[in-house]
Formats: sequence, C-alpha cells, structure tokens
Amino acid sequence: MKKKCGQGVSFMVISEKKRLGNILVDAGKINPFQLQNALKTQKMLGKKLGEVLIESNIVSEDDIIQAIEGQTGIKRIDLNNVKYDKKAIKLVSQNLCNKYVLIPFGFEGTKIKVALADPLNIFAIDDVSISTGLIVESFIAKKCEIQKFIEVNYSSQEVSIAAEQLLKETIHSKNIVENIEEMNDIKNAPVVKMIEHLFKNSVEMRASDIHIEPYEHEIRIRYRIDGELQTVNILGKESLAPLVTRIKILAGLNIAEKRVPQDGRIITKVGNNDVDLRVSILPVVNGEKVVIRILNRSSYKVGKERLGLTKENLKKIENIIVSPHGIVLVTGPTGSGKSTTLYTLLSELNSDGVNIVTIEDPVEYTLNGINQVNVNTKAGMSFASGLRSILRQDPDIVMIGEVRDDETAKIATKAAITGHLVLTTLHTNDAPSSVTRLIDMGIEPYLVATSIAGVISQRLVKNICYHCKESYEASEYERNILKIEKDKLLTLYKGNGCGYCNNTGYLGRSGVYEIMEITREHRDAINTTRDPNVLMDISIKNGMSTLGKECEKLVLQGVTTVNELANITLLTDI
Repeated sequence: MKKKCGQGVSFMVISEKKRLGNILVDAGKINPFQLQNALKTQKMLGKKLGEVLIESNIVSEDDIIQAIEGQTGIKRIDLNNVKYDKKAIKLVSQNLCNKYVLIPFGFEGTKIKVALADPLNIFAIDDVSISTGLIVESFIAKKCEIQKFIEVNYSSQEVSIAAEQLLKETIHSKNIVENIEEMNDIKNAPVVKMIEHLFKNSVEMRASDIHIEPYEHEIRIRYRIDGELQTVNILGKESLAPLVTRIKILAGLNIAEKRVPQDGRIITKVGNNDVDLRVSILPVVNGEKVVIRILNRSSYKVGKERLGLTKENLKKIENIIVSPHGIVLVTGPTGSGKSTTLYTLLSELNSDGVNIVTIEDPVEYTLNGINQVNVNTKAGMSFASGLRSILRQDPDIVMIGEVRDDETAKIATKAAITGHLVLTTLHTNDAPSSVTRLIDMGIEPYLVATSIAGVISQRLVKNICYHCKESYEASEYERNILKIEKDKLLTLYKGNGCGYCNNTGYLGRSGVYEIMEITREHRDAINTTRDPNVLMDISIKNGMSTLGKECEKLVLQGVTTVNELANITLLTDI
C-alpha cells in the first residue's frame, strides 16, 4: 500500500506514566476500546502504535500532533515558514537526522531548536544534546516535511563541506589538476564529491542551470531557480582549476584547452533518475566560466492541456496545428518554455501516418516515432545544411530548433509553401513582431504572408508559493496598473517566503501565451505594411489576448504578482 504523508510515524515512550495511547485517550482522539485493539495489532505486526493507528484510519497524523501538543505542551512548528540557521544544521549530522526523523533549525540562548516527528523519543533528544552540547528545545512537525527539509538543507551542507575539503587539498597539493585522472581513490577525492553534491543539490532545489563564475579572489556558484539566479556558495579561487578539470573530464572535453569555448554533455544519475546536463565552458578574464544546463526530461512529457493555456488559446493552437502546411512560430526569450511547447505540439502531431523529422541544437528530449537530428557545426551539419537534407527525406512535418540566420529562414519558408508543416522558434518580444523579423531576414513579404500559419508568443511567470501565500489590499499604484477604479477595493496575493520556496515567495512557474492566428486580413496587411502595430490591432480585433492581458488575469486570480506582470511586458501595453 502506498503510504501517505505521515504514515510510518513512530511515537515512543516519554516515561512509563505518559504513553502515546494514554495521551490520545486523554485528548479524546481515541477511546480505551480502540486503544486495546490497536495495542493487540501492534504486538502482532511489530509496529509502533502511531503507525498502527494511522494505517487503520483511526486517527490522522494531525490528530496525533494535536494531542501531543495539547497534553505535553510541545509546540507544533510549520517548517515551511522557518528560516534555517546553517550553524544549527552543521551541529547535527545528517545520519542522526535520518535515524530519528528530526531537523535542527535555530537557537535560543543555550538551547538548540529541533523539530521531531516523534518528540516523545527521549533517545533522540539525548543524542542531539550529547552531539551538540546544548539543551534541546523540542518541536513537533510532520514526518514528510522533516524529511523534505533534511534533503534540501543537508545537500547544501554537503556542497559546503566538500568545498572546504577541496580548498584544503588544493592548498596542500599544487599538482591536483594534473593528478586528478590518476587518483587511486578517485571516488573519495574532494573535487569528485564536490561535483556530485553540486549536481544532487541543484536537482533537489529545482534549478534549471548551474553557474560557476570565477572572480579575482573567489568563485561564485549560483543556481537559476524559477527563472531567477540565486547564490548558493562562495568558494576560494584555488578551487577553480580542479572543479573545471573534473567537469571537463565528465563532459569529454579537452582539459588542456583553456583559450577557446567548449561545449559538452554529461549523463549522470541523481537518486533513481537519469539527468542530462549540457556543459558550456567560456574563457573569461579570471579563468573559465562554467554554465551547466539541467534538462528535466519529465517537463516535456505534458499534453497541451497542461501547458497552462486558457480554453480560448487551446482552441486557437488546435486550429493552427491542423494546417497541412505553413510555418508555426513559437517566440519568446531564452528560458520562456519554447522547447516544452514545441515538444508538446510534436507529441500531439505524432502518428503512424506522418513522417516527422527535427533538427535541433541540441536534441533535448528523444521522442519515440520522430526522427531527430543533432546540429554539428564542426562536422558541417548546420541548421541550413541539415534542413536541405531533411527535405529530401519525404517529411510531412519538420521541426527546426531555431531560425538563426537568413539561409535557414529562406529554406524553412520554401518548405512551408511546398506542402510541409514547419514548426520553429524565433526570439521576438511579441507575436506580431515575428513577421517583421522574418522580413528583416530577407524573406519577401508576399512569401511571409503565404507561408505563415500562426504565431505563439510566450513567457513564464513565477507562481506565488501556496505554502506562504497571503492576501493584502492593493496599493493605488497596483490598482492603476490593473486599471481598477480608485474607490474599488482590490485583494491581491503575495508570498511571505518559507522553507518550500527558499524564502523567495515564489514556487514554480506558469505559462502566459499570446496566440496570433493568421487570417486573410493579416495576409493583406503583411503585403502592404511591415508595421507590427497594425498586425497587433488586427489580432486584438479578431480576439487575440496579449501577454499583458493574460498575465493580468493570473494576477487577479492570485496565481502571480504585479511584479511578474511588470517583468514580462511593458506596462503601457497592458
């Protein structure tokens, strides 16, 4: 049976006089008859009483926590709203935390504050007190919450510990870079542990990229989480060479070459999951800067219904992709979710009756039944040359990772007007601007008007963390932005910052879409003018909702904030 959060919680004896069963009876959560039956089952199964009661659906974990809190005075704590003290984390080992399901989170005078799933466990409290030399102030929290924050906080600590060990070794061994491939016990080498913990911690914190940045006296390590960079560690400059060398070895790059950029790939395992890492190394003034993109393959396994599209926009996309030929453009800045949208559309179009070929740089996720080609510029396989060959493979649908140059744009346009459906991406600020961009790339306006089927412009906005979400009265400035009357009260929402969202107030992201279906009116306008404002007016008249309007809806629904609305579009365009 699959366990819910809280199943498997053990509650031990604080003394012979005060047992969990007595606490629950005194609190009115169970009756003596239920207690006796549960004790018999406990003896038969060899489980803890709390486990038996929860699995039998006699009480919930919340019931047990309320009873202990009411009968013993041990306070319940919401770990989502805790700011963890790193000094407290360092004092208690992860093994001890896992053994007793507890986590330290702060101090008060000579006391260390500890949240336990089982605050009646005197052995756990004694072990923490002995290991820290401090008096333990106990709190109670859910088992699943404690386990989550053990993983997050101790994986960060492991990175710091490995960094300290690496620094010590680099100071004492000048030849560490040369000897890194010849180490007898390479698995236990500080640089190896450092990289392993770095990968594990970044995945656990939901990072999309790792940045290792060298400066004059230090190295800064940052993660991009929900589209925003966050500093997670500062290392000594001495650690740079072994770190970069180890990453190059894993990515199959030339460790001796430090003058030119290098790109590579690492496939590693984090927990039970295979993680695909794309490595980019760039020589800078103070050494080599490393950016590692973490490809979350599960994010591409979504149906179009889960992209966050409204019913109206979902219908528009369906109308666009059923076109037998033409160009479907997905536009937006880097990191706006264009690849996820493209893969989702390809999955929808994939069937036995069509031949789909893609050319990508790089292939981020392999789709069964679709022929995917990797760009390899060193071998002469560019988007343009690859696309020419693909068109000789009798394709029905072609996906081009990105239209980067005039030549690729011209070939894609010709493919669209000769009976192929072409899916590709461009970097433009909104949907109408993509038409101007193609014309600027040398495509004749009449060819653009003939070939283009539709444009999907998108952004990703950060969601308010639902664990620390709270309401507040909108300011006059916010009401003006949202065009709400001055006298009308408006309730908005924000995140206070908690353990789940790393004290940012945001957790996860939602897509915001602007979908331009090409009509006869659009085609006439493209032939007569290249002004994107004219196309925007036509699109709005035909029912297109702009990025600003779509984000405005999410603000009023309490999904995101006015700050995110300001970040994705000009307020004057709302």
